Amino acid sequence: MTVLTDEAARTEVLNRLRRAEGQIRGVQRMIEEGENCLKIGQQFSAVRKALDSTYLRMTMCFMAQELATCVQPEGAQKESMDTMLKDMESLLSRMG
Repeated sequence: MTVLTDEAARTEVLNRLRRAEGQIRGVQRMIEEGENCLKIGQQFSAVRKALDSTYLRMTMCFMAQELATCVQPEGAQKESMDTMLKDMESLLSRMG
């Protein structure tokens, strides 16, 4: 299993998640206060967009990290590339 090792990328993804968490709390507050459904729906859309962009950023960081790992001596390249492609397929299949 591969982990996100780039510290700057990890920090960026965590910050994005914290912002999305704040947006979700805002949606909860809107519901508790009886806010208009259309406004709540708009905020849900914003939260989803924030999470989607965070997921994409994390995926791109993962790809860059894995590609860097794959640029190795000839024998290790094939196995590393196969593993990376399998992991990417798994990640992208969850985006729907």
